[in-house]
Amino acid sequence: MYTERKILSEDGKYFVDVYVQNESPEIILSHLRPMVVVLPGGGYMMTSDREAEPIALSYLAAGFNAAVVRYRVGKDAAWPNPQVDASEALKYIRANAARFLTDPDKIALCGFSAGGHLAASLGVHWNDPEIQKRSGCLNGENRPNALVLGYPVINDHGLFYNPASMGTLLRNYSGEDYDRMYGYVCCEKYVKAGVTPPSFIFSTWTDETVPIANSLDFAAALNAEHIPAEIHIFQKGNHGLGLADFRTYCVPANLNADAVKWMKLSCNWLWNLFGRVA
Repeated sequence: MYTERKILSEDGKYFVDVYVQNESPEIILSHLRPMVVVLPGGGYMMTSDREAEPIALSYLAAGFNAAVVRYRVGKDAAWPNPQVDASEALKYIRANAARFLTDPDKIALCGFSAGGHLAASLGVHWNDPEIQKRSGCLNGENRPNALVLGYPVINDHGLFYNPASMGTLLRNYSGEDYDRMYGYVCCEKYVKAGVTPPSFIFSTWTDETVPIANSLDFAAALNAEHIPAEIHIFQKGNHGLGLADFRTYCVPANLNADAVKWMKLSCNWLWNLFGRVA
């Protein structure tokens, strides 16, 4: 495995780590792979370790190249800073696709919770003029080819309505501008055919932090625009379950024999979408 880190900020706190399967004549799927770019959750206040490298390495083992973006959070997370970081990561990966043995037209964003919001927001607003200008993505280099959204924040249901988390992302807005931007970051309102890519969504019925209404609203918007999608709502599972097994174990509620299937399901969906390398 080859790894590389690209720094995204002057202080070095924010970066993208890339994981690439070494090319080998023994492995057909080492010459040109799709890539999954992981955006950990954390309420835009931090990026969860459980939703970072363990996810990326699971996709690497499943035949994808992978990357993890440690985007701006906390006091640095004012809109659209996280979206700019994710855009710069996509641009960097595409610019170095040949070196990373990656198909530049088969790059998925995989986000969890607030990272799911970040992924979905690029899925609908990758062509936002401010995001494109600040990231240097003037030719759509930041457009994802697919989205994988794990218990994503999409709109004002649950966690995202919390003033602390919404205030973190929209800290530079107030009054009418805040209200306008609040609507703008509710992702389901901006789903559009030809802009938003096919999406895989999973969540749990018992998630009380980010209720399934978030996932269902985005799925309904995709359906209305005839954008291909697959959605799985597992009956049980706590918010932030990661891989749902011992690899991302934190509390007993993170272990779920049913929800653990999401990784394999998402891989199958991505292979069906992108096609396997022959």
